[in-house]
Amino acid sequence: MNNDSKAPKKADLILKNASQLLTCAGTDPCQLEVLTNGWAVLAGDRIVGVGGDRDALEAFKKNGGFDCSNAEEHDLSGKVLAPGFVDCHTHLVFGGSRMDEYVAKLPRGDMEALVRRGIPTGLAASMAMTREASEEALTESAGKRLENLMASGITTVEIKSGYGFTTEHELKQLRVIENLRKKLPLDLHATFLGAHGWPPNMKKEDYMDLLLMEMIPEIGRSGLATACDVWCDDGYYTAAESEKILSRALDFGMKPKIHTDAYSLIGGSELAVEMGMLSADHLNYTSYAIMEKMATAGIPGVLLPGTDFNVNHPVLTQPGLMLKAGMTLALATNLNPGNYVESMAFVLVLACRRHGMTPGEAVRAATIGGAVALGLQEDRGSIEVNKRADLQIWDTPRYENIIYRQGASLVETVIKNGQIVFGRLTPER
Repeated sequence: MNNDSKAPKKADLILKNASQLLTCAGTDPCQLEVLTNGWAVLAGDRIVGVGGDRDALEAFKKNGGFDCSNAEEHDLSGKVLAPGFVDCHTHLVFGGSRMDEYVAKLPRGDMEALVRRGIPTGLAASMAMTREASEEALTESAGKRLENLMASGITTVEIKSGYGFTTEHELKQLRVIENLRKKLPLDLHATFLGAHGWPPNMKKEDYMDLLLMEMIPEIGRSGLATACDVWCDDGYYTAAESEKILSRALDFGMKPKIHTDAYSLIGGSELAVEMGMLSADHLNYTSYAIMEKMATAGIPGVLLPGTDFNVNHPVLTQPGLMLKAGMTLALATNLNPGNYVESMAFVLVLACRRHGMTPGEAVRAATIGGAVALGLQEDRGSIEVNKRADLQIWDTPRYENIIYRQGASLVETVIKNGQIVFGRLTPER
């Protein structure tokens, strides 16, 4: 009689013969491990075997401790197998559109004409349109954006609130994220960003009182957000104000992260080091000395090439210097009304062409780097045994084509938790 506890576990899926398998493993942010004739074996929602040799796969099937006799096998010859992208910075729950504003800000646009037409712009416009939108409408529009992110290879997404500026409307945005968890097979991580600015009809001091005494306690007790963010920059919150807000959030169980150094250097990135934050994001004006401090403290930097492109930023982020300092880098879409980027491939193109990253550095930053920025690196972001089976398959034999073939839809299949959620695979048997 067989002892069930010693019976081999069953493998469900075998992906083999990939022209390139990008493990994104290891600790060197400048090195991308690439296996030829790569294979991965999946059981349930986990990766249970990885390798780069046909004989090694056959050996695993015989002696790997998993019954592979009924596993579906898929030949990935001529294709790339990569980890799912981790998009660690978005604002994708919002109402309305700011297309007219974007067009008016193009080189030959006419912002004065927009003002004459009475069309609101900026953060205040998004606030008004998000407040006006129902929870159902926000769920529907955000769901479509998430589907587009998934089609671009993204399997984990961080989503911030920050267009409500009242307890009621910030909670509405966070409930939308909860609704989306039930509708789409992606992992969603919610961040409270009440300190995205403040309402135009309130003084900052009064709004901070609201944040500290009402909003943060209510959000914390709701359990709808696991992190709290703040925009620390000239014209927004000072480093001292940011520390007060984020310390209060910590009291209610929300981990700190920060928008900072986007337009000035006023202490936000140093505060990230002092508070041991999840990440510091933007970092256009960060000095090399602070980069070294962030590296020593293990604070990842989240870079947003789409934003630098769309606002025509005068000072681009410097990933080369950051990597030289020893920092861990992440890339994210920063999908929001003023930066409508729904493709991680587009972010990778910009990161390489405009910011000087190599294709390998960019891919690592969009996978394991994003996982580090969310504190999830032990669970996802690379193709390694025991990690979550979040994968994507590109219809190309070399990964550099994700940079070279601009505008092409190379993502053929997306697998989330071991299940196909975008595209399809034709099994051999």
